[in-house]
Amino acid sequence: MIALPIFMQREKGGDGDNAGRGTSVITRTKPKTKRPNLYRVLLLNDDYTPMEFVIHILERFFQKDREAATRIMLHVHNHGVGECGIFTYEVAETKVSQVMDFARQHQHPLQCVMEKK
Repeated sequence: MIALPIFMQREKGGDGDNAGRGTSVITRTKPKTKRPNLYRVLLLNDDYTPMEFVIHILERFFQKDREAATRIMLHVHNHGVGECGIFTYEVAETKVSQVMDFARQHQHPLQCVMEKK
């Protein structure tokens, strides 16, 4: 008698507990991940918040260097609104909350908002 490999024995019913099962192919599906939505964090101009305070906000909460913070502050001053950064929803929401709380603590009416990009 010729010995058959195990998988052939199973197909022929030669292996007691696996009789009649055959072989099958298992395919793996690769999950497709979706990038999270991004949100722009914006500062709005007002006539009362000092420019130096806005620069401080940009340096402290958005890690901007002095030059970038000054450039954004001037854009806010001249155009009424300026972008501080682009973040995922949770990060943007946290930054807006931090800026608004900090401005209120220092009695400034600075407004910070977020919008979907």
